[in-house]
Amino acid sequence: MDKIRLGFVVSEFNRDLTHQMELLGREHAEFLGAPVVRTLLVPGVYDTPLAAKKLAKDNSVDAIVVLGCVIEGTTEHDEVIMQQTSRKLMDLSLEFEKPVALGISGPGMSRMEAHERVDYAKRAVESAVKMVQRMRE
Repeated sequence: MDKIRLGFVVSEFNRDLTHQMELLGREHAEFLGAPVVRTLLVPGVYDTPLAAKKLAKDNSVDAIVVLGCVIEGTTEHDEVIMQQTSRKLMDLSLEFEKPVALGISGPGMSRMEAHERVDYAKRAVESAVKMVQRMRE
């Protein structure tokens, strides 16, 4: 069976955390034998759907892993960002019939909770790989 090739979309907002997520995700992808063939950095989580769409159109990418964290502020901005972003990412997965794994932690979490959840990246990589395997069956 062909190797599963991943594309990463990584939010630069809260880069100290998303960099850790990216490193863990890459390490886990390598462990699973699924190389990361493209990585797109975007300013924030809200910007991830456009980059994910670009990777969804790329035939060298079998699945997309979207990494970021949305930390709670004083308004409900974090909830709006996550609702809209996750919906658009799901729509892309259906439109292109290509897995788009959600490795974004939040909303409603503190910076400390976000730090504790950097391993969400590994879960997203695992999900992307499993979905490609199941789609190939």
